[in-house]
Amino acid sequence: MGIDCLVLGAGQEIGKSCVVVTINGKKIMFDCGMHMGCDDHNRYPDFSIISKSGDFDNAISCIIITHFHMDHVGALPYFTEVCGYNGPIYMSYPTKALSPLMLEDYRRVMVDRRGEEELFTTTHIANCMKKVIAIDLKQTIQVDQDLQIRAYYAGHVLGAVMVYAKVGDAAIVYTGDYNMTTDRHLGAAKIDRLQLDLLISESTYATTIRGSKYPREREFLQAVHKCVAGGGKALIPSFALGRAQELCMLLDDYWERMNIKVPIYFSSGLTIQANMYYKMLISWTSQNVKEKHSTHNPFDFKNVKDFDRSLIHAPGPCVLFATPGMLCAGFSLEVFKHWAPSPLNLVALPGYSVAGTVGHKLMSGKPTTVDLYNGTKVDVRCKIHQVAFSPHTDAKGIMDLTNFLSPKNVVLVHGEKPSMMSLKDKITSELDIPCFVPANGETVSFASTTYIKANASDMFLKSCSNPNFKFSNSTQLRVTDQRTEDGVLVIEKSKKAKIVHQDEVSEVLHEKNHEVSLAYCCPVKAKEETCDVDLIKHLSKKILETISGAQIHESENCLQVGSFKGSLCLKEKCLHRRINSEAVFLCCDWSVAELELGWEIINLIKQKL
Repeated sequence: MGIDCLVLGAGQEIGKSCVVVTINGKKIMFDCGMHMGCDDHNRYPDFSIISKSGDFDNAISCIIITHFHMDHVGALPYFTEVCGYNGPIYMSYPTKALSPLMLEDYRRVMVDRRGEEELFTTTHIANCMKKVIAIDLKQTIQVDQDLQIRAYYAGHVLGAVMVYAKVGDAAIVYTGDYNMTTDRHLGAAKIDRLQLDLLISESTYATTIRGSKYPREREFLQAVHKCVAGGGKALIPSFALGRAQELCMLLDDYWERMNIKVPIYFSSGLTIQANMYYKMLISWTSQNVKEKHSTHNPFDFKNVKDFDRSLIHAPGPCVLFATPGMLCAGFSLEVFKHWAPSPLNLVALPGYSVAGTVGHKLMSGKPTTVDLYNGTKVDVRCKIHQVAFSPHTDAKGIMDLTNFLSPKNVVLVHGEKPSMMSLKDKITSELDIPCFVPANGETVSFASTTYIKANASDMFLKSCSNPNFKFSNSTQLRVTDQRTEDGVLVIEKSKKAKIVHQDEVSEVLHEKNHEVSLAYCCPVKAKEETCDVDLIKHLSKKILETISGAQIHESENCLQVGSFKGSLCLKEKCLHRRINSEAVFLCCDWSVAELELGWEIINLIKQKL
């Protein structure tokens, strides 16, 4: 038994999130999204990989949807009503309430307005949602006798969750999209410290580290204010739920403070419904919103009005939030066609735009014309302003979460390949955790955890009951308790496992002499042109500079300091290696009597030479 992670969508790309994880024989589908930038067979995940016969009920134990964005839920009605999956589907209460609104809005835009082939109907959406089981935060759900799941708050959008799944002793977390910082209307992601075999994390902003949000907010407000003060119209393409509420709160407050009389509009009746749900689901919002709610509902915007289509050509300045985001279709794209040719106007893009969308084309440069989906061209003379208000975590947030959870393995999804590869190297080198970046259709396999019961000898238990503090001198006093380090796990054939004190090992194994040692095949951060001899010399020099009184013996491909021995490892796979990569490795072993010396040298080896 083990863990297999099959990426059906969002592998080395952003779009159609769908990851199928098999944990000790139980198969879970995390998210079932569509690609917003595709209008061909690549729009949906390739479900045939799961089951060639189409018997998805027996192939999948359950589906878990992390939030209502189309790239995470957009293929669900197609998979249930057209492909025929009838098994359990789990999502949070807000996601269950808001997903049908988003799905119907998308269907209406793509079919009724653009005339595309109808892949699922209004009836399909309704029947699909009847199969959904809503779950609360931190509620442990027993899907069957072996599989249990639990949802954690993810920030990002209203109702978004991270998902913990456990089968036997093996456990994983799938993050979906998440945000590690609080914004105006949502809190930061929160999760317990868990023992995990695998963490599957989004990596939209794998190499971006954001500063304070206040300069970004000020820059956005100034850009919009300058536009309307000059008589222009500001178009903000956004999905009806999420960034729209965040930016409305920001603009509504600014309009009040500055006493600005220019109208702010919402284009979609969907947003009116969305704001109603936000008012009902206050418990899922930020602490700031909860505190204000007792005297005033922050989603009752004073300066925001509903937009009538006839106002597209009306004279005078205004601000318009139009759906959908990314300028991928619908009313936002229709307004863009009319407003883009005027240099007085502004298009403010409030987050990431998927490749293939008009939003992505505008963000990729300063185009003078843009090709639309139907082959028409639009002159772009308006100002383009990219607003860094994405609800996704940045690179620091991903590293912080990974470090906090300290899983045995990491898989990155939902990102752009070059940035993902850079983050993979960072996780591998700085956190010493194996990290993988599979493409769509690829499977990564891992060993799963199995716990065993073990007896403990009287001598080991006695040593554990007495403190064994060790004091070390450094820049500040460090105190460690060495008790558990004295234990050795002994597993003999057809006998129950036993933990004994290291002084008992010789007697238990019927050996006259026995010494406990540690071994680790450590990756070395060396320059590409460094040869083996130079590498050993560089390491020796670094050890001498750092560890006072160290006596080093070195040869061409190995060095020794006390009981610590390190030699260049030429094996493709080493028993003592946690990570297999193209790095240079030094195979090290040292006595438990010089435990601290060994780990001090290991930490030096990991630093760049």
